[in-house]
Amino acid sequence: MTDLSTTYLGMRLKNPLVPSASPLARDPDAAKRLEDAGAAAIVMNSLFEEEVNADEERLDHLMHHQDIGHFEASSYLPAEDSYKTHLESYLEQLEGLKGSLEIPVIASLNGTTPSGWTAHAKQLQQAGADALELNVYYMPADMTQWADAVESRYVDILSEVKKQVDIPVIMKLSSQFSSVGNFVKKLEAAGADGVSLFNRYYLPDIDLETLAVTPSLKLSSSVESRLSMRWIAMLYGRVNMTLAATSGVHTSDDAIKLLLAGADVTHMCSALLHHGPEYLGEVLKGIEQWMEEKEYASISQLKGSVSHAKATDPAAFERSNYIKVLNSFDSPDGVWR
Repeated sequence: MTDLSTTYLGMRLKNPLVPSASPLARDPDAAKRLEDAGAAAIVMNSLFEEEVNADEERLDHLMHHQDIGHFEASSYLPAEDSYKTHLESYLEQLEGLKGSLEIPVIASLNGTTPSGWTAHAKQLQQAGADALELNVYYMPADMTQWADAVESRYVDILSEVKKQVDIPVIMKLSSQFSSVGNFVKKLEAAGADGVSLFNRYYLPDIDLETLAVTPSLKLSSSVESRLSMRWIAMLYGRVNMTLAATSGVHTSDDAIKLLLAGADVTHMCSALLHHGPEYLGEVLKGIEQWMEEKEYASISQLKGSVSHAKATDPAAFERSNYIKVLNSFDSPDGVWR
């Protein structure tokens, strides 16, 4: 029988499919359906630094108005003990998932500064989180800021959080670093138990009628998994930490390629939002069928077998393949010929 088990942040999982942070984790029924479909663990939707800060400001405002005796105004404000903050709601959600699911539950923090996250991380550990994902979603808009200062922000947050918790911590990164491999090594030295590659920056759009800058959410496509595949293949065997692939995992083929490159787990989000939680079971079945056809006995046997270190043509992951790719293009149906 094919052994689909893998190791993720020191935890032995039954298979490599782990739903990533998404609205599905907010719905207890959807989370249970993911587990029933075969999910080996689940990453919760993120707790955002901005939401926590807004709650603190709101509570400070409430206490200020009550203290100075504005009784009429106070009647329109919620009582302090009836107001539930985002952090309180998140902790309740985490405890609920831990109580209803048998698979590991990974909490997710999304922020940009070290302050506050150390305390929140400790609370999440106390609430039962099996591991913690740090999603440092930072856009360096200051043109005077040096690249090493941006990297230091990530390392500082990680270092402070690691001082407070004993559970594994994984860093979710974007691909927009000048030297991804070097930066990952810095995170490993700072205590990271793994990296998740790569986070997607949600890009703004411009409304041509109002000229307003508007948010625009587009689900991923399979082609996006290739960027993760390249860097996981480059990192495999060169770091001693979990390598998780995220963005663009829509099919069993996508997941298999990332595992061959060296991923320990492959995260799924957009495909599950599009097809529903049960779709995960179809992807898992596809992985198992492919392994049986190719006579792989286990995930550990296939993992990393087409990484940079083990590929028959390692240069295919590097610049030397650039010209080949460009020269391989042919106009469909001779459109431009």
